[in-house]
Amino acid sequence: MDNEQAVLYSRMLTELTLTFHIIYATVGVGIPLLIFIAQWLGIKRQDEHYILLARRWTRGYIITVAVGVVTGTAIGLQLNLLWPTFMELAGNAIALPLFMETFAFFFEAIFLGIYLYTWDRFEDQRKHMLILIPVAIGASCSAIFITMVNSFMNSPQGFEIANGNLINVQPILAMFNPSMPTKVAHVLATAYMTSAFILASIGAYRMLKGSNHVYHKKALLLTIKVGLVFSIAAAVIGDFAGKYLAEYQPEKLAAMEWHFDTEESASLTLFGILQNGDEVKYSIKIPYALSILAHGTPTAEVIGLDKFPAENIPPLYIHYLFNIMVMIGMGVTFLGLVYLIGKFLKKKFIHRRFFLWLIVASGPLSMIAIEAGWWLAEVGRQPWVLRGILRTEDAATTSDQVDLMLYLFIGLYIVLGLASAIVLVRMFRSNPIERELADRKGGG
Repeated sequence: MDNEQAVLYSRMLTELTLTFHIIYATVGVGIPLLIFIAQWLGIKRQDEHYILLARRWTRGYIITVAVGVVTGTAIGLQLNLLWPTFMELAGNAIALPLFMETFAFFFEAIFLGIYLYTWDRFEDQRKHMLILIPVAIGASCSAIFITMVNSFMNSPQGFEIANGNLINVQPILAMFNPSMPTKVAHVLATAYMTSAFILASIGAYRMLKGSNHVYHKKALLLTIKVGLVFSIAAAVIGDFAGKYLAEYQPEKLAAMEWHFDTEESASLTLFGILQNGDEVKYSIKIPYALSILAHGTPTAEVIGLDKFPAENIPPLYIHYLFNIMVMIGMGVTFLGLVYLIGKFLKKKFIHRRFFLWLIVASGPLSMIAIEAGWWLAEVGRQPWVLRGILRTEDAATTSDQVDLMLYLFIGLYIVLGLASAIVLVRMFRSNPIERELADRKGGG
């Protein structure tokens, strides 16, 4: 296997692992917050339905945590095996957030075990609910610390380079790099948003299957409220991210917007097909919008791809990823808004089959938006692993066994994916909410 093939397989395996892991990582970050809100509402309103929401969501959450541990470990393994030059060069700078991410996970796992074991062991349920706070904090901190590592790859700082080595490393400065605030905020907001819409889609699906229990209606209202709040937050943070890109990664902004020529009063390009390298057809142009996104003023100059060497320009297909992410984000935000307005006005259409199917679709679509966003972030950094310092082809392993690793991990992820889906489906299908409520009343 030559070096070019080793780079290709290394990238494919890393992309596969991130694509699979992000499903469980997103749910792992977002679900604890929703469990906390449900249990808090149950205690505040003395409502058994919200308490059961927290219980049942926790059961499913355990499965996603277990799989997330495996895939997260795989990412750490692959960083060292597939990208040894990167770890050798930048390992000292990013070791601190990597260690802290592990600590945050252990912090989460310890309190999650206590939280599970102490159900019904407190007379005052508020004390039990407080145990969930470190679980939610640990889950979110795991995302924060690992995102700091990714941010460092996009805007490296906190070191000097001498003879190909990093010296005078300042880990804190490396962690709090220019891309960190927007990246961390966007990751957290979209994780909470996506988790909420996934749970909403499950509730809507159960209603479509004939369960009209008020439990599902309460779950739907709660999750859509949370999903709407964080979808709006994600849009606001996305605006800040555009301004970050304009200043620190203008080539990425230009590539994802198919902005070929530097100009003032730049239009934002939506949709379209690229032909002959730089000819855009069938697109929608929004006048001045790119200048506003990049610099906050409609007449600002936006740097185009004409200012960069061809070998430093990211793949232009990231424009499609950006479109997928934005369109789905706008769609689920609009859906959540329509549902809440309909609920406020007591309109019956929000529980009609066609609208429930739209809610069912919102969960998977939100996860697709997450995937598109991460692909956009990673592919948009190309051709760099460490932007401006270390190119991808120089960071990859030269091993001739990467293709075998790829096939083995494909098999592992198929097994993990199928197993987790089967366990989750059987767990809740064998114990529907009607039976659980009846059992609890009978036991009481």
